[in-house]
Amino acid sequence: MKQKTPLGWKLLKYTFWLGPFLMIMGLSAGFVSGTWEPIPLGLIIAGTVIMGLWFLFRVYFRQGDSLKHPYWSRRSTQAGTNALVATVSVFVIVGLINFLAVRHAVRLDLTENQQFTLAPQTETVLTNLEQPVKVLVFERTSNPQTKELLDRYRRIAPQQFSYEFIDPQVQPGVAQEYGVSEFGEVYLQSGNQRQSLPKEGLEVLTEAQLTNGIEQLLTNRTPKVYFLQGHGERPLTEGQGGLENAVNALNDKNFVSEPLTLTQQSTIPDDADVIVVAGPQRPLFEGEVEALDAYLEEGGSLLLMIDPKTDPGLNELLEKWGIKIDDRLAIDATGSGRLVGLGPTVPIVREYGEHPITEQFNNGISFYPLARPVETRNVEGITESPLIWTEAESWAETNLASRELEFNPDSDRKGPLSLGVALTKSVEVAASQTVSEPAAEEETTEAVTSDNPEEATTSENPAVTEDSPEATAETTEAATSDNPEEATTSENLPPTEDSPEATAETSEATTEEARLVVLGNSQFATNGWFEQQLNGDVFINTVSWLSKPDQATLSIRPKPATNRRIAMTPVLGRSISWVALVILPLFGFVTAAILWWRRR
Repeated sequence: MKQKTPLGWKLLKYTFWLGPFLMIMGLSAGFVSGTWEPIPLGLIIAGTVIMGLWFLFRVYFRQGDSLKHPYWSRRSTQAGTNALVATVSVFVIVGLINFLAVRHAVRLDLTENQQFTLAPQTETVLTNLEQPVKVLVFERTSNPQTKELLDRYRRIAPQQFSYEFIDPQVQPGVAQEYGVSEFGEVYLQSGNQRQSLPKEGLEVLTEAQLTNGIEQLLTNRTPKVYFLQGHGERPLTEGQGGLENAVNALNDKNFVSEPLTLTQQSTIPDDADVIVVAGPQRPLFEGEVEALDAYLEEGGSLLLMIDPKTDPGLNELLEKWGIKIDDRLAIDATGSGRLVGLGPTVPIVREYGEHPITEQFNNGISFYPLARPVETRNVEGITESPLIWTEAESWAETNLASRELEFNPDSDRKGPLSLGVALTKSVEVAASQTVSEPAAEEETTEAVTSDNPEEATTSENPAVTEDSPEATAETTEAATSDNPEEATTSENLPPTEDSPEATAETSEATTEEARLVVLGNSQFATNGWFEQQLNGDVFINTVSWLSKPDQATLSIRPKPATNRRIAMTPVLGRSISWVALVILPLFGFVTAAILWWRRR
């Protein structure tokens, strides 16, 4: 008669599954928390002990049930063991894969234009960092795109690169220390050196800005701006009509500003990044115009701000660039200036061109009191981009002596009018270097100290110079002499000027980009006007663009995201949602149920 299995043994059989369950809990807790003490390790040990005791009990206390079929030879034991080993193996393999993935992370950028991969120039800059660099982003909350970009930088150089998001309202002391005036400003710090990035408003931080900023910070590059003086230009001082506020704003942006008088020096200084000519009242000298022209032909940057009723004598230079400054005065007939106490001679601008200087202005306002239009024509090799446009209701007034401003279609020009334009031109700058061979002088000295009497006579004659006919004759005679020593000396005569041994001349031609911005007004940047709306931004952005921050160290092309969205109707969208969320899962459950029923 078959012996009935006690109820306690039936319950004891299920305690085996408590062991693997505790081990899984311990392993999961350890990987998630990153620490293995004390709870994860305790769960793993408890699960191991329970499984060990269960096996011992099965082996030593249940073998008497059937001597013909020992426990280890039973089919159920073999199947359970195989299942246990397979389960443990799967967990071990998954754990090892996750461990290796954490220690040796591999990122694959499958986007079409490598949207999430840093440029090789950036990797070179980061791997060559000799001292730590920290990025401080002053924002209320961390921008996901900015954080992702900074994480990519930190993965390349985790020891040398770090970043921090700072809320100026929570940490006002830090914001005041760095001179933060608005949200979104970004600063770089390396040791005692600090530098702000040219980032405006809500603009997202880009790789080109960050990499160039790091390179400039480590190379201590400080752009230098020279303001031309001596012809009635705007002074760099305080008071009405001065540019003190503009100069202070440039200094805050890590620029160095100095006056320049070309009557004291005939050429532009070598360290000049930008030359500013702000409102000259008298014509420049011909030599000064030539110096500015030569500066542009060498890839320089020039900002011209020309006021009405003035002739700075730059027409020939502007003609080469296809620019003509209209003598008429821009009149704003919209009447919007009355709302802020301004007259029609102060155009209020809301339209801007698509250019790095004005791309972030949107529909912002800027004022240009007493401005003159700027006309352009196409010139081969020169790219022009209008910056500032007046409203369509404006016009260029010819009769400035009239008491009443009224549009005259016969003499006036209908708006909209361009008050500023940016131009670029690629120029080739040739660099040559001449290196003389020092061996010539040594060989000449050797000939003078020769033991040959004829050679000594030649060298002792003070009246015979190197360039005299006698010296040439004696040299030729020495070259044809039968004396072996003289022949040796003659063979080593100093090479002539045309000899390739005498001069090693190298010549390289590099391509530079000359930049020119012409504005028909200078008063907008003076004290009092500089702080109004976007006036200061127009000036600062113009000087910043002319200083070529995008070409100072390297140029990284932006990687625009390709639009791969699928346009679908609402009905189609709901249908796809039903298929993905309901129909396919339901089909899987039904298939599994049918298979289970058939096996049963």
